[in-house]
Amino acid sequence: MTYLASTRTLNAPLRRAPLSVLEMLRLHRSRRALAELDDAALLDIGVTRAQADAEARRPFWDHSDAC
Repeated sequence: MTYLASTRTLNAPLRRAPLSVLEMLRLHRSRRALAELDDAALLDIGVTRAQADAEARRPFWDHSDAC
């Protein structure tokens, strides 16, 4: 158990580490795809149009909750 706790502690800063170029590209494509979904598809995944639009407008380097 101690090992798991220490591993989580050590990995915490990595979650906020800068994204690689490939990760930024993946995030940009994901957000663009989200913006192109119709209302029925958004309803299927439990996301409102306002939430999808807000996420799609975020710049690719903004990954605070994306990863």
